[in-house]
Amino acid sequence: MLDTTPLTAAVDRFADRLRAAPQSRLQRGAAARALDLARELSVRAQRLEDPGAEVRTMPDAGLFAVADQLTVAAADLAEALRTAPSQAELDEAVREVGDAVSEAAL
Repeated sequence: MLDTTPLTAAVDRFADRLRAAPQSRLQRGAAARALDLARELSVRAQRLEDPGAEVRTMPDAGLFAVADQLTVAAADLAEALRTAPSQAELDEAVREVGDAVSEAAL
């Protein structure tokens, strides 16, 4: 069973930064980058949970909801990864979160 704490901790820090960011910063791209990441994590979780099913896209619920969307997507992926046969998928997700934080400049 994989320890997914690195993923959830990284996402929690990013989500906290998003929640604390001013609206102007969110509008300059931080929220869009976070939504892209949430969607990617959601897709990964769906593919792990049900590889043959059609992937559903997470909707855009607005600037002020993106932190919660990111947290939910990460929790879903963390749950799916706990029984994954390889650490590589978890490591990749943690790297993506780091990249998103850098790109969002928060």
